Amino acid sequence: MAAGRGSRFGQPKQNLIFQNQTLLERAITTAISSMCRPIVVITGAHAGLLDISVKAPNVSIFFNPNWEEGMASSIRVGIEAMKKDPAIDSALIMLCDQPLVTPALINDMQRKQEISGKTIVGCTYNGTVGVPMLFHRVLFDELLQLQGHEGAKKILKNHPENIETLPFEEGRFDIDTPEDYERLIKNYTS
Repeated sequence: MAAGRGSRFGQPKQNLIFQNQTLLERAITTAISSMCRPIVVITGAHAGLLDISVKAPNVSIFFNPNWEEGMASSIRVGIEAMKKDPAIDSALIMLCDQPLVTPALINDMQRKQEISGKTIVGCTYNGTVGVPMLFHRVLFDELLQLQGHEGAKKILKNHPENIETLPFEEGRFDIDTPEDYERLIKNYTS
């Protein structure tokens, strides 16, 4: 998802450069390198300003006209796109402002869901369960009911017995402020 305004950051953080890619390009490249298919990118506030130079046959870009409503509207746009294809059995929600997500993590999440049979696989960091998060198709209708700034954590609260987790301490690097970005560059640039 890359639809937010980035009001806490003050500019489109999707275009910030990390390891020679924009955060958005990095998220798309990570998804392309994983087992996930198809890949759906949701844009919004800065759609016209985003540098989306990564093109691939399995990547679809959707504009969220209701991006001002909050994260729930972007989740709905993505889930609606996924729901149309009956062959899709799960949807992974990831944000472009978590640049340390790897293809291996995504693949591990998919394998964890297959092995555990749980409908939700989330990542653990900073004492919480968060994104990236994988949701089985049986939860698509519930995800479509999210409103406003509700993220998918509401679904976790509704299904605590159906959650499997994977440790992802790097998930704590969520770029919300210029200071977060500076910390990321300082800690992960050689």
